[in-house]
Amino acid sequence: MTSGIGLPLLAAVVLTGFAMAGPAQAQQAGMTFFVTSAGKGNGADLGGLAGADAHCQALATASGSTNTNWRAYLSTTEPGGAAGVNARDRIGKGPWQNAKGVVVAKDVAELHGANSLTKQTALSEKGDVINGRGDTPNRHDVLTGSQPDGTAFASADDRTCKNWTSSAQGAAMVGHSDRIGLRDDDASKSWNSSHPSRGPDGGCSQNDLKSTGGDALFYCFATN
Repeated sequence: MTSGIGLPLLAAVVLTGFAMAGPAQAQQAGMTFFVTSAGKGNGADLGGLAGADAHCQALATASGSTNTNWRAYLSTTEPGGAAGVNARDRIGKGPWQNAKGVVVAKDVAELHGANSLTKQTALSEKGDVINGRGDTPNRHDVLTGSQPDGTAFASADDRTCKNWTSSAQGAAMVGHSDRIGLRDDDASKSWNSSHPSRGPDGGCSQNDLKSTGGDALFYCFATN
């Protein structure tokens, strides 16, 4: 009698587990935005835009995403400081949703305006919250190389760690994924344009990025 009762109960538990996993898998498959759970391991040297895009794709695929058109939200500049590639032009038209199915922005205009990005919605491809200010370690500095409107900088000052090929000299503009900084100002609350990186190694190394509250993470979007 005991074993007869136990088997149906076990089957019910297993079926319940499948039912709970189903929606999560569906959300992961439909994910179109995430913060990388890890960088490439060599500071801001991401192998250029192509290397960053490939990292987005690899992480997304490993998480169960069915999208095959992932792009890193990164800007670049041309020699001499002329504006190059704009991050906002690389990511499609939207809408974009995180690994939990929450829409963070419906289009490019909303993404660079009143979007829904917060510490609770700027999740990794695994659906995890990224450590922010007050957490140990703080990882909220996200590489973008961009101005608040998502465009490239048109100046001689490096803001892209030599177009994402340097892990030594240079600087990268970063945003705060948790929208929190040292001050109560727009820059501190900016998800994509808070401050340039800096540090004793030259500004672009893994240690430099960690020293100011980062980990060489970046945003990934599916172009749809």
